[in-house]
This record gives sequence, C-alpha cells and structure tokens, in this order.
Amino acid sequence: MTGPLPDPGAPLPHYVSDAPFDPNVIENRVIGRTDLAQASQKKLMWWKFKRHRLALISGVFLAICYVAIVFAEFLAPYGLQTRNVENIYAPPQAVHLFHDGSFVGPFVYGRTMELDMENLRRVYTDRTDLVQPLRFFCHGDSYRFWGMVEGSLHLVCPPENGNFNLLGTDRLGRDVLSRILYGARISLTIGILGVATSFVLGIVIGGLAGYYGGWVDLVVQRMIEVLQSIPSIPLWLALAAIMPVTWSPLVVYAGITVILGLLDWTGLARAVRSKLLSLREEDYVLAAQILGASSPRVIGRHLIPGFMSHLIASATLTIPGMILGETALSFLGLGLRPPITSWGILLTEARSVNVIALYPWLLAPVVPVVLVILAFNFLGDGLRDAADPMR
Repeated sequence: MTGPLPDPGAPLPHYVSDAPFDPNVIENRVIGRTDLAQASQKKLMWWKFKRHRLALISGVFLAICYVAIVFAEFLAPYGLQTRNVENIYAPPQAVHLFHDGSFVGPFVYGRTMELDMENLRRVYTDRTDLVQPLRFFCHGDSYRFWGMVEGSLHLVCPPENGNFNLLGTDRLGRDVLSRILYGARISLTIGILGVATSFVLGIVIGGLAGYYGGWVDLVVQRMIEVLQSIPSIPLWLALAAIMPVTWSPLVVYAGITVILGLLDWTGLARAVRSKLLSLREEDYVLAAQILGASSPRVIGRHLIPGFMSHLIASATLTIPGMILGETALSFLGLGLRPPITSWGILLTEARSVNVIALYPWLLAPVVPVVLVILAFNFLGDGLRDAADPMR
C-alpha cells in the first residue's frame, strides 16, 4: 500500500451518490454525510415535507385563506349586509380587459333587467355599449374592522353608478362573493377552536388512561365506547337544540365550538393512550420518575413531546371534520344563526331544488368548502409522512 496516510484530523469529505436522482429518497440529495448526521429532527421533517408537493401547495393555499379572513372587510367589494333591491338574484358578472379590440383594463358591462312573467324570474342582459371600469383601493361601504375600527377602504369597488357581482347576488340582493369572504372567518376559525377543545380533552383524558392504566384506563375506555356508539347526527341535533334561541350569536358560536370539540376527542384520546402505553416503559421515563418528577411533568415534558408530530398531523386531519360539522348544523338550521354568516348559513339559500335550478350560483359556497377540506387532508397526509421515521 503506497501513498501518504490520510490526516485523521481532516474533516470528512462530502459524498455524492452515483445512483440516479430520486426525489423520493433523502439519501440521494446532494448533501454531505455530516449534514445528514447533524440535521435536527425538525429539519429532516421539513426536507421530507417539501417532497410532498401537493401537501406543500395545500399549506400555502391554507395560509392564504387564513390571512384573507383577517382582512375580509378590505377584500370584500360590499359590506356584509349591503342590499340592492334592484339587483336581486343577479347572475355572476364576467370581468373583461378588452373592448372593441382595445385594452381598457378590468371592467364589467352594464346590465338591464326585465321580468319574465312566464317563468316568474328576473332576466339580466349585458349592455356591451356600457363599459364600467372597476375601481381599486377605493372607498366604498363603511365597516368596522373586526368590530373595532371604522373604515371604508376596499380592494375592489363597484363602478360608479353600477354593480359588480363576480359570483352573483342572493334573494335579498346581497353580493355572494362578499358573504363568502365574511363567512370564511367563522367557518375556518371554528375548526381551529374546536380542535383546541378536542385536543385538551383528548390529551388529558387519553394521557391519564395511558399513563396510569388499571381502573382509570378501564373507565376511560368504557366512556369512549359509549360516546362512539351514539349516532353523530342525532347527538348533534340534541346538543344544538339545548341552546336557547335567546342566546346572542357570539354565545351560539362558542356553543357550537364546544359541541364539536366534545364530540371529537374520543379518537384522539385513544391514540394518545396507545402511544403512552408504549412510551411509559422507556428508560428515560423511569429515570424521570426516580428523580422525583410528578406524573403531570412526566406526561407533559417527556411523553407528549415524543409524539407531538403525530398530534400535529392529527390536528390537520381533524379540522376538516369540524368545518363539515358546523356546515351541516348550520345547513339544517340548528347551528349558527344570522346575523352571523358562515358557509353553512350561505348554503341554506340553496336548499330548494327550484332555487338551484334557477340560480345555481347560490351553490358557490360549496367550492371553498371542498377546496379547504381537500387542502387540510393533503396537508395532513404530508405532515404524517414527514413525521413518520419509517418513511
């Protein structure tokens, strides 16, 4: 064997695999061996999560949605309760950029309305000779930003002496797009608050059952089995009917959130129980007990962080169920009530088959519901795969 001996103090070289690049295998990334060795668990999860393109896109989409609900008053062209009795059941308007071959900018055509006495409906016709440019960053309907600050600035305003209804209007002449934006604030936040309630109950009750076992575990398991044996919809109806009609909309909102949280903690509690049953036998748990750590400290500081990634993935998969639960209750008339607006309340406008046949744009709130549910499911799949050490 010839040649100089390698310097034992020299840093390890960075190796690059000769195998063809596979985006599904982290080891084939052009990174050093020391980088993989020194990477934290969070960084490894982020690398694996970025490989799940659909989950990454879903996360960006949901982030945009939650940022949008903060500025719903600014983004909505009209106020929440703004009515135009001369524009009832108006179909969606198309936005144009060119008129007669020349660029005009974003505009809509004016409309004329006639009554169809044969079918008993309003017929709107575009006037191609009446160009109405849209206004941006302008003052329109006044509002109270989050119920506190007076304002009137909007991203898009209707034309002067005209209307702008991108998704049409309802039976009272209210803009559907504006109401969807306002309703997103309730429908999206009720899922977060419901999951928070569910997680507190699931982690506490499931944690006690998994850590102590014995009769505590027996009582918790029988209670979970009883709750899971009750049909969901009748239980929803019974709990929603308990709330008096005299309650304020804000209290009803809090009540619906608590109901959804009370009904959805059982699955999480069982998952937490099974995890703690396996983790409580680990050496580091025994060491913490020998050092005198109390049971709440062992559970909160040593056991739960061991599967926190699993809890995060479970949360993203639970939120869609909360949103659908609120939508179903409101659609049945047993959930939130006006003047609070949610996607479920908006869908009550389309409960009649005749209305759907004549005014299909009233089903527009279904689109954000479907997109948000799919996005949460894709995001949950991506987080679950990223948190799984076996993948």
